[in-house]
Amino acid sequence: MTSTRPIRNLTLIGFMGTGKSVVGRIVADLLGFEFLDTDHEIETRAGKRISAIFEQDGESVFREWERRICQILEAKTGLVIATGGGLPVYEGNLESLKRHSLVVCLWATPEAILERVSSHSHRPLLQHPNPGERIRSLLAQREPYYRQADVLVNTEQRSPREVAQQVFHQFEAVRAEQ
Repeated sequence: MTSTRPIRNLTLIGFMGTGKSVVGRIVADLLGFEFLDTDHEIETRAGKRISAIFEQDGESVFREWERRICQILEAKTGLVIATGGGLPVYEGNLESLKRHSLVVCLWATPEAILERVSSHSHRPLLQHPNPGERIRSLLAQREPYYRQADVLVNTEQRSPREVAQQVFHQFEAVRAEQ
């Protein structure tokens, strides 16, 4: 990817359970960058857990928090950012991230995702009678946005370190072109 935009950060997008946080921390170490998880940032700023925001305030309030965080990040440098799975879907968020970041989508099949997250009780969007069907449905809705990433990386049958190495090399290649 030849880029004419400034690449000061690396952003990982993708569905829950694809390894954004784990891979992001490893890549941040490799690059000497700070790691920032947008969900954690929202919890810190809102003073409550994501699940509480969904329950008490609704999904629309959570999505507004995501939009605000994206705007704040435009002024930052030297970050590896892991986003919430739905963040790129909402208007302006992906464009905002692309103003300063190489955007990498971590990908996995619905079956692999379900296996990875089935024991996670803190996933508000999976509080559903059929979580597998919910994953397939959400992934189908989000796939067109995920495919707008600069780079797509399959995370199946690979360790987080292997995925992080590939992401690191992609970032370094783009940075070398600038």
